[in-house]
Amino acid sequence: MKAFRYFFEALLLQTLFWLFKILGPEKSSALGGWIGRSIGPRLATSRKARRNLLSVFPAMSKEEQDRIITGMWDNLGRVIAEYPHLETISLSFTEIENDPILQDIIANKTGAVFIGGHFANWEIPCITMLTRYDHDIALTYRAPNNPWVEKMLQKSRTLNGRLKAFPKSQDSGRHILQTLKNKTFLGILIDQKYNEGMETPFFGRPAMTNPVFVHLAQKYNCPLIPVQTQRLERCHFKLTLHPPLKLFDEKGVALPVEDVITQAHTLLEDWVSQKPEQWLWLHRRWKD
Repeated sequence: MKAFRYFFEALLLQTLFWLFKILGPEKSSALGGWIGRSIGPRLATSRKARRNLLSVFPAMSKEEQDRIITGMWDNLGRVIAEYPHLETISLSFTEIENDPILQDIIANKTGAVFIGGHFANWEIPCITMLTRYDHDIALTYRAPNNPWVEKMLQKSRTLNGRLKAFPKSQDSGRHILQTLKNKTFLGILIDQKYNEGMETPFFGRPAMTNPVFVHLAQKYNCPLIPVQTQRLERCHFKLTLHPPLKLFDEKGVALPVEDVITQAHTLLEDWVSQKPEQWLWLHRRWKD
């Protein structure tokens, strides 16, 4: 039964990808947004988004909750529709703020760990590093349960294998370590719950967070760069490179991992507050 369901899920996604590819980036993004906001708010999973919203913004009105949830589904529908156009979007529809931060890292020929979250279209930053700067970068991702769907998404997010992508698993650890040993960039999304992780406050509530991004940056003494992704309109984006997080004290001693995660969470909280409709509220982020 599961295999049957997976097959039809993959068939539907393949059909949509075919249609989106024909339409081009702007029209497909618009269609995906319409599908998302027309169907998503009616799904039972939207209740999870509403609970998460209320836990972060308890005084928020129902009207504002509805607006944000509808906007979240609009954004998610656009993300799906934009998969066939990721290279074009990165080259022609994305602006970059604080570009000198990245240029300095490239000039110094060091590796770097870039962190972000499920904002706007979260696939854009790593692909932009490759297409705009011609710099090798690898990313980590959480694989969907459907293996056929994973194969389709992988083909798009890696630009047919030009970009390396490692699923979040113990087997990928060796490849991730080798990436930084080779002074290659690594992109990690840090806003998902990780049950074996470290309990760190996020919006004032305990959230289980994977500390690997801190461990890697400190181990290889490479910059830890937060990248904020914002959807400006339709399929137009802005990537903002923030200054590297502080990893060591004045004596060169590594800061406690909790302190570095707190720096990262403070930024994520600010990004969520700026554009709450562009964050994916569907994750079970907190410990409860």
